[in-house]
Amino acid sequence: MLVRPLTENGFEIVAGARRYRAAQMAEADTVPIRIVNLNGAQALEAQLVENLIRADVHPMEEAQGFKALLDLEEPTYSIEQIAAKTGKSPIFVAARLKLIDLIPTAVEAFYRDETGVGHALLLAKLPADQQQQALPACFREDWSGSSDRKAKRMLLPVRNLQFWIEQNVLLFLKEALFDKRDAHLVAIAGSCVDCPKRTGHNKLLFSELGKQDACTDPSCYQAKVNAHVAKKIAAKPELVQISTAYGKPGEGSKVLPRNQYTAIRDEKPKSKEEAKRPEYKVCKFTTDAIIAEGGEVGTVHKVCVNPTCPVHHPKPQTNREMSSKRRNRRSSAKSKLSPTPRPFVC
Repeated sequence: MLVRPLTENGFEIVAGARRYRAAQMAEADTVPIRIVNLNGAQALEAQLVENLIRADVHPMEEAQGFKALLDLEEPTYSIEQIAAKTGKSPIFVAARLKLIDLIPTAVEAFYRDETGVGHALLLAKLPADQQQQALPACFREDWSGSSDRKAKRMLLPVRNLQFWIEQNVLLFLKEALFDKRDAHLVAIAGSCVDCPKRTGHNKLLFSELGKQDACTDPSCYQAKVNAHVAKKIAAKPELVQISTAYGKPGEGSKVLPRNQYTAIRDEKPKSKEEAKRPEYKVCKFTTDAIIAEGGEVGTVHKVCVNPTCPVHHPKPQTNREMSSKRRNRRSSAKSKLSPTPRPFVC
């Protein structure tokens, strides 16, 4: 047991309170102690370290202990120093510290053992509003064997939550069209380079992503995409705005739905037959357009929006024209089959 003197005959247990209580229950006359002169900060440090190396400590208690050490004014600690002091790795300490950011409902589920430490660590890496959306992805409802018409909530493996986050939250910045270094694109958000919500900002915490750098705030990411589109249109007002969705344009909207333009493919046709298709042809009405709604927002493509274009919007043939073409084809076929008369030679 570690104790420190408080008065001439009084001591405070710094570490080993549970061993002291166990000795009392066993009615032991003496217990081994170590007396050390410690100030308040040093005593707190010793208590925290003692608690953190216990085998049965809950991960949330570990998180709170690491945070208390990190908040000490004297002595000061870094994540690496805490790791060395407690025999843990820096990645372990960084991950536990992130548990402090869990929303209350996620903390409650964790303490009730409804979720595991792997689920809690994944959730803690997300902004609060995203945690609220991701928490239900930890479970599935099982109606089998339910007699009271109430589904049983089953905990899914951690990989299911990881997949949900990758599909619904993480936005890999290498695919972003906007300038990630532009601090003025969305002034309140600043530059992506300095953003703490970027996975690359804390490689200890997001070590599983390797060199991939992703945004964990979809609303901020979308705001920058929208600002990028607005900037492009302001710089080039003649850009046509298009959507990848079909339907009717909204009242007063400048965005053309998919059924009101022909997108011209960038790649070359793979065959002669493919080359005849309208989407592989360029006409005199071809112009640049930016996707303002739908998928691939912010990308620029070649389109034709002229409904009278004979290349991309050919008029349907009348019955008379189709009949005439069929007669011409039959006549041409007959002429090929008729033998050419040979000259008579005496």
